[in-house]
Amino acid sequence: MAEQKESSVLFSLKELMNLEEDRIKQEEADKDRRARQEADAKAAAERAARDAEERRIREEEEARRVEELRRKEEAARIEAIRHGEIEKAKAEAEHKSRMEAMSQQQAHEQQLAVLNSDQGKKRLKLIVGVSVGVLVIAIIGGGVAMKNAAEQREKEHAADQARIAAAEAESKRLKDTFDSAQKREEELKSSLASAKDEATRAKLEAELSKATEQKKQAGAAMHGGGGAAKPGGGAAKPCNCPPGDPLCSCL
Repeated sequence: MAEQKESSVLFSLKELMNLEEDRIKQEEADKDRRARQEADAKAAAERAARDAEERRIREEEEARRVEELRRKEEAARIEAIRHGEIEKAKAEAEHKSRMEAMSQQQAHEQQLAVLNSDQGKKRLKLIVGVSVGVLVIAIIGGGVAMKNAAEQREKEHAADQARIAAAEAESKRLKDTFDSAQKREEELKSSLASAKDEATRAKLEAELSKATEQKKQAGAAMHGGGGAAKPGGGAAKPCNCPPGDPLCSCL
């Protein structure tokens, strides 16, 4: 009986130890599971934060791109308006100049008709007075004409300088295009030499053909083109005054 009782006690102790070990194992498993869950939650939070930051950066870049495009469009619009106003002012000035010339011609013809209808001293006095007036007008007109001619020469010189600058800018653009195409051609040739599959080779060959054609076009444009128009004034206006006309401004 004592041995049986002792065995029963040992069995109970062993059962208790097994239960304690199971409890410890369960606690460790629970602890590991909680740790994994916390790690997963932390990783998910970090991913969400990264995604949000990347999205914010993309949105800011897109906003900057849109704003830059808007600024360029606004600058182009303002430049177009300014150019239109300059052309309008130039056309108005040319029209005014033509009207003044016509008015002077009409006044000259009227004075000539008056001279032809007068007689004797009256005609002589009128001729002298008108001649003096015409001489004064001619002097003033000559000064105005010289001023206008100088302004015209300045405008033509500015136009020549603008054409030269535009030609130089175009030449630089063509050279940059040629250099870029040539560099791209060399890169594509190098990539084509190391290509492994046919699809890549076909794509590289197509790009190489395009770059070669672009280089040829840029080279042809660089070495082509005609000469620039020579600056300067045109032919002098013919003199339409009758022979012996004392009021003629051509003399």
